[in-house]
Amino acid sequence: MTTRPLSPLTMLLSRHTRRREFITLLGGAAVAWPLAARAQPSAKVWRVGVLSPGMSGQSPGLQAFRQGLREVGYVEGQNLAILWKFGEDSVDRLTILAGEIVGSRVDVIFAINTSAALAAKNTTRTIPIVVTRVSDPIRTGLVASLSHPGGNVTGLTTISEELEGKRLELLREALPRLVRVAVPWNAANPGHAMNVKEMEAAAPQLGLQVFAIGIKRADELPTAIESAVNAQAGALFVIDDLVIASYQAQILELTRKAKLPVISQFRDFTVAGGLMAYGPSNDQMFRRAAFFVDKIFKGAKPADLPVQAPTKFELVINLKTAKALGLEVPPTLLARADEVIE
Repeated sequence: MTTRPLSPLTMLLSRHTRRREFITLLGGAAVAWPLAARAQPSAKVWRVGVLSPGMSGQSPGLQAFRQGLREVGYVEGQNLAILWKFGEDSVDRLTILAGEIVGSRVDVIFAINTSAALAAKNTTRTIPIVVTRVSDPIRTGLVASLSHPGGNVTGLTTISEELEGKRLELLREALPRLVRVAVPWNAANPGHAMNVKEMEAAAPQLGLQVFAIGIKRADELPTAIESAVNAQAGALFVIDDLVIASYQAQILELTRKAKLPVISQFRDFTVAGGLMAYGPSNDQMFRRAAFFVDKIFKGAKPADLPVQAPTKFELVINLKTAKALGLEVPPTLLARADEVIE
């Protein structure tokens, strides 16, 4: 049988047909792949609403919180979405922002400091709330007890027996001639009002006087520092919540000019130029908060998760600042420091 050669036109049409079939097959595969992927059960995207009185999510603490979430398997843009709400130093805005978070139907609210925690709890009694840096969750009504919170709030507190007295004791050891300590604090933070009372109760036993200065706005800082100088305060004790921490640069600049040593609760102030700090690790508390969030995602109820108090404290001393102030820190105190900045 003789096979007749294909005409040029037939060969061209054949090639075009095969090409169309290939493209159709390829296109069908390309369409079928995402359809098949969509047919698979999709991983849940967990939603966390962060309520902070601070200015932005770039603070070391919040970065530690994000790192903690990554460590337990939550990645933003994959199985995690974070809704950020910042009071920008206005405590009055926290209730409004808490309402916005609740309206966004998040799975968990992460509230930072007592004011934010109270705003969140007063807005919802059903959405789980994880807190950190709250001064006294029992006396402020956030939880029924540390071991059995009993509601929709749990997390970490900075409270510890005799802690304010211990800080004053360390400050007195560093400055043996100290008589009066000025204490600027966020007057809108109910938890810190308790800190001031504890400090005022502990001071007389150490031969010290406390000069408390409540502030609410950054423009009150110069007057507050001037008041401390006029009151002949020998040091400044900073009760640093996120609002006060946002004034860190201004406080350190004003105290440097006034030659006032600064002691604070967290190492951030000391690293930035304060004299010393004694308290729990701020980064550790924020990172630990992520584990509370993870437990709630996995079905735990806040009412059954005991609130954790700090068990380890760090003493940080800035020797460079001490030298600039003309102070000689006792060797016995330096030997007990967990970190010395030189």
